[in-house]
Amino acid sequence: MDPAISRKTWRALEPVHAQVYFAPENQQEYAALGFDVKANPLAGYFPARAAAMGAVSAATVQATFFNFSEVAVAFGMDKAWEIASPQQLIEARYRGVDAALRRLCGDLLDTPEVVEAVSLARTATQGCTPYGRPLYAGNAALPWPEVPHLQLFHTITLLREFRGDGHIAALVVEGISGLEAAVLHVAQGDAWTREPLRKTRVYTTEQWDAACVRLRERGWLDGQDAFTDLGREVRQRVEDRTDVLALPPWEHLGEDGCARLRALVRPLSQAVLDGGGVRVR
Repeated sequence: MDPAISRKTWRALEPVHAQVYFAPENQQEYAALGFDVKANPLAGYFPARAAAMGAVSAATVQATFFNFSEVAVAFGMDKAWEIASPQQLIEARYRGVDAALRRLCGDLLDTPEVVEAVSLARTATQGCTPYGRPLYAGNAALPWPEVPHLQLFHTITLLREFRGDGHIAALVVEGISGLEAAVLHVAQGDAWTREPLRKTRVYTTEQWDAACVRLRERGWLDGQDAFTDLGREVRQRVEDRTDVLALPPWEHLGEDGCARLRALVRPLSQAVLDGGGVRVR
């Protein structure tokens, strides 16, 4: 199978998962548990996404989420497991997803196409393995939801976390740190600019500048912190390896199954995007 199929399929499905980080319904659910998400938005994001792995430490969260600073994770995970248990956060997350998807997708959720999409996506997950994939493994151990559109969210979560775990492995192979990965993402020039990404990942200007210096010394960035030919080659190698590492579930599903799954999920993804459920940069 062409590794590009893994990227193409991930992109088609991703909005159905990604709304969990932006929809107000989830923030309301975390606030109801006692998290002050207005003062500290990271207090919702980190514990809720990490909860599938259990009551893990902030260090574990930083390792598995990869490109956030130690300060960001410490702030986001502060007293998290004293405020709510992982199980409470998992349940709150599903309640928020249910409400958000119902608002964003409406009647599209109550169709045979969603049931078919669940069947195909679940078949794909049978090609995943947990080894070296901590976020995937944690989510794979969760009980399956009963409602079809929540089952679809769950399967897409499994597939995207499987890919994300592989992406981190690809970065580590190249000797790229979490901060350096963020700097290279800006150098790519297709989404984030420096200051928004630096601030959301909570790095100081000095830390960011030092990472730029290191990457210039490797010959990956030029004096304007844009890619050199070598830097672009390294970045492409990471992306290509990520696609290859993400292939097993799509190979298990097959090319026709992947094409059908993309066709089934695209209307839902488009509805999420049209409704502002994901911030497109």
